Amino acid sequence: MAGGIRESGGDDLQENHEINVTPFIDVMLVLLIIFMVAAPLATVDINVDLPGSTASATPRPDEPLFLTLKRDLSLAVGNDPVQRASFGATIDRLTEGNKDTRVYLRADRAVDYGQVMEVMNLLRSSGYLKVALVGLDGASSASAAGSAPAAQ
Repeated sequence: MAGGIRESGGDDLQENHEINVTPFIDVMLVLLIIFMVAAPLATVDINVDLPGSTASATPRPDEPLFLTLKRDLSLAVGNDPVQRASFGATIDRLTEGNKDTRVYLRADRAVDYGQVMEVMNLLRSSGYLKVALVGLDGASSASAAGSAPAAQ
């Protein structure tokens, strides 16, 4: 309690040296709720059937730039769809013109290899040479490789 009961009848007030923690706890609970609501909004929510990979994972930067090539050959940067005609200007705006930004390219498994190369050429013509390909962990790639017909 912040105040104390006076035993003497004088006008002198006694100093209280206790810390009131209740406002601090209230602020912390509000911040916790804000971050719990905001955290799921910071993820990429485009469904893509990614191929598998056995390569070791590299550490992700704080704010990765994902470029997604969907099954219908449409492009998306993050969660926003992008037209191929305005691709260069859009990616320059998102990276603030930093051509050294690593672009993580996600392509659906059903997309033809030539289409993936076309998107990589779009990146190269826009000046972005650091491209990382995104895939699933090795466990799913082993099952996909087992179902593929053997070449003779």
